[in-house]
Amino acid sequence: MGSVLPEIAAEGKGILTDAWDSKGRPAARSTTGGWGCAAMILGAELFERMTTLGIAVNLVPYMTGTMHLGSAAAANTVTNFIGTSFMLCLLGGFVADTYLGRYLTIAVFSAVQATGVMVLTISTVAPGLRPAVCGDATGQSPDCVPANGTQLGVLYLGLYMTALGTGGLKSSVSGFGSDQFDESDDGERKKMMRFFNWFYFFVSIGALLAVTVLVYVQDNIGRRWGYGICAVGILAGLGVFLCGTKMYRFKKLVGSPLTQVAAVTTAAWSKRALPLPSDPSMLYDVDDAAAFSDETNRMAPFQKKKTKRMACHVHICRFLDHAAIIDRAEAASPAEASKWTLCTRTDVEEVKQVVRMLPIWATTIMFWTIHAQMTTFAVEQASLMDRGIGGSGFLVPAGSLTVFLIGSILLTVPLYDRLVAPVARRITGNPHGLSPLQRVFVGLFLSIVGMAAAAIVERHRLTSSTHGVTLTVFLLMPQFLLVGAGEAFTYMGQLDFFLRECPKGMKTMSTGLFLSTCALGFFFSTVTVTIVHKVTGHGPRGTGGWLADNLDQGRLDYFYWLLAVMSAINIVFFTIAARGYVYKEKRLADAGIELADEEAMIVGH
Repeated sequence: MGSVLPEIAAEGKGILTDAWDSKGRPAARSTTGGWGCAAMILGAELFERMTTLGIAVNLVPYMTGTMHLGSAAAANTVTNFIGTSFMLCLLGGFVADTYLGRYLTIAVFSAVQATGVMVLTISTVAPGLRPAVCGDATGQSPDCVPANGTQLGVLYLGLYMTALGTGGLKSSVSGFGSDQFDESDDGERKKMMRFFNWFYFFVSIGALLAVTVLVYVQDNIGRRWGYGICAVGILAGLGVFLCGTKMYRFKKLVGSPLTQVAAVTTAAWSKRALPLPSDPSMLYDVDDAAAFSDETNRMAPFQKKKTKRMACHVHICRFLDHAAIIDRAEAASPAEASKWTLCTRTDVEEVKQVVRMLPIWATTIMFWTIHAQMTTFAVEQASLMDRGIGGSGFLVPAGSLTVFLIGSILLTVPLYDRLVAPVARRITGNPHGLSPLQRVFVGLFLSIVGMAAAAIVERHRLTSSTHGVTLTVFLLMPQFLLVGAGEAFTYMGQLDFFLRECPKGMKTMSTGLFLSTCALGFFFSTVTVTIVHKVTGHGPRGTGGWLADNLDQGRLDYFYWLLAVMSAINIVFFTIAARGYVYKEKRLADAGIELADEEAMIVGH
C-alpha cells in the first residue's frame, strides 16, 4: 500500500497544515479558531475605536477651553494625533509580519494604548498638569494663560502613546480575526466573509459609543471619567483577548511587503550600471530560483520549491528590472544570493504594480484632509451655536455632532447595496455596480459639495452672529451627512481597489496603502492650517485672519472654500489617473492569463 503524504493525512484528521495552536502543534479544526475566538478579538477592536475617536472628536474644546491654545493649534493637535495613529499602523504591520506575529502585536500594543490613556487621565486629574482656570470658558481671553511646556509634554506623551498603541492594534486585529477561519474550507470561508461584516459593525458601534456616551461623560461628568472608562475598557478587552490564547490559531510569519519594496529598490540601484537584456525572459525569475534550488537541495524532497506564480512583464519603471540581473559573482549559485542584491523578475513586477497604483493613491489623500475638518473646526463651529433640543434644556455636546457623519456612513452602505448598485449594473453592465475608482470619484465629489455646504453655513452663521442671533447647531448636518456619505464611497472604493490590484504576494500592502492615505490626509490638514493661519493671521494670539481663535472674528468660510477649490483641482487629477488606469483583471486577460482562484474570490467579493 502506498504511503500518504503527511499534509494529506493531517487534513483528513481535521488538522490544519498552515496554522498552529498555542503549543506550536498543527491546529485542530474542532478545538481552535471559529466564532468564539473571533468574538474575543472583536472586543479589542471595539474599545480601540471607541477610545481613539472618543479622544479625537472632543479634543478641540479641551485644548482651547482648558489648555488655552488657539483654534489652529488645537485643530493641528487633533489632526496630528489621528494622522500619527494611522501612520503607525504601517509600523505595527511591519512588526507583526516580521517579528512578533499578530497575536503578540495585539497584546503588546493594547497594553501600550491602555498606558497612554492612563497618562491622559492623570493629566486631566492632576491640577499642576493644567493651566489655571480663567473666566472665559473658551480660553481665548487675554487673562487665560496657555499651558506651559511641561503640561503640554505630559498631554502629548499620553496622546502619542495612545496613537502608538492604536497603530499596532489596528494593523493586526482584522488579520488575526481572519486567521481563525480556514480559507480552504468552503464553510469557514463563508464565516470569514461574515466576520468582516461583523468587524465593520463593531467598529461602527465603537464609533457611536465614542461620539455619544463617551463625549457626554467627558462634557457633563468629567473628562477624567471619560478617559478612565476608556482605560478600563481597553484592559478588559485585553483580558478577554488573552483568555482565548489556548483556542487561537496562529499563522507563520510571512515577512513585510515593505521589505520586498526596499530589497527590489536597493538591488536595482546597486546594479544600475549593468545593461538590461533585450529579452525580459533572460532576467532571473521564480522558475530559475526553483531550478537552482532543486539542483542544490535534491536531498530535501519536501522543500517548498515555488512560492509565487510568475508575473507577466510590463514596460514601466524599467529601472527596477536591474534588480533581476544576474551578475558574474552570482552566476554560479543565484539561489544563494542575498535578496538585497538579486530579486526575481516576479518580485520586481509586483513592486511595479504598486508603483502603477501610486497616482490613484496620491489623489485620494485630499479626501481625508476634508474629513479632518469634521473633527476639528466643525466641532468648534458647533460650540458657538445653539445646541439645545426644543425646550428640554438638554444641550447636545459639540463633539457629538459627529454622530451624523457616522450615521450617514451606516445609511449609505445599505443604500448603495440595495439601490445604487442595481441601477449602476443596468447602466454600466458592470456586475459589481460601480467600479472601485468610480466609487472613489463619487466620494471625492461628495466631499467637495460638503465643503461648499460648510462654507455657506459658516457664512450664514457669521452674518447672524453680527446681528446677535445664534443659529441652531443642526444647520451643520448637511456637511456631516455629505462628508459621511463621501467616506462610505471612498472607503469602500479604496479598499476594493487596493485589494484587487495589490499583487497576491503583497496583500498586506493593500491595508497599508489605504491607511497611509488617511494618515497623510490628516497631516496635510495640519500643514494647510499652519500655512493659512500664518499667511492670513495678524494681531496678538490669533485675533485676526481666517482661522482666528474666536471664529466670530475669523473667516472660516474662506478656509472651507479653499479646501473645496483644492479638492476640485485634485478630482481633475484623479479623473486623469483613473481614466488611464487599466485594472489587473483586464491586463491579465489581454495577456491570456487567468486570475488565480484566490484572487478571483477577492475580486468577486
